[in-house]
Amino acid sequence: MTASSAVFGFLAIVAIFQAQWQTAVFWMGTAAFIDAIDGGLSRRVQVKDVLPQFDGALLDNIVDYQTYVLVPALFVYQAGMVPLDWMFITPALILLTSAYQFSQADAKTDDHYFKGFPSYWNVVVAYLFLLQTPLQVNLWVLLACAVLVFVPIKYLYPSRMTQFRKPTLALGLIWMAMLLVALFQFPTVAHLRWAWLSLFYIVYYIGLSIYLMRRLKVAS
Repeated sequence: MTASSAVFGFLAIVAIFQAQWQTAVFWMGTAAFIDAIDGGLSRRVQVKDVLPQFDGALLDNIVDYQTYVLVPALFVYQAGMVPLDWMFITPALILLTSAYQFSQADAKTDDHYFKGFPSYWNVVVAYLFLLQTPLQVNLWVLLACAVLVFVPIKYLYPSRMTQFRKPTLALGLIWMAMLLVALFQFPTVAHLRWAWLSLFYIVYYIGLSIYLMRRLKVAS
């Protein structure tokens, strides 16, 4: 199942080169949805026991770099989402900072968190597209995320977290449904309403990440 995300990533690339931005976001979202469920399914069917020589974590990283990093970086470039002077630099920063993040041994911590901005470039780019934010705003948001790669903040790892897992996953499903509605209604006033409302989950995700990180520090 994990490998199928690479196919959806390829479909997103095809859509980008055809300037079919909504379609590209849809395929990026499809790949992200598969990534959200494939790990749990693999553990449930005990893939490691059936295929002991198969490195699922390596495959996951390869596919994730394509779908979470390369495809969104290409989207930014092809869609002209940042000022012209930054048109090459910004995607390059996305690619390079994410390569650094993916290479860190503790990018996924032993207590099941992401350390540093977890390369959610597909989510960031989808929001910048749906909200139709100004180029300068896009630039500052993308640069901020690139910097956050190096800031040792722990972020929720929804499919592996032990605390608040059920509400996080339930709210995550609602969030994805809201984004899907926004995407299919684009470009209308209704799509903007759904996109803005869906930001509740981003606030929840960041807020809970900070809360749990502080609690871990107090406990230690």
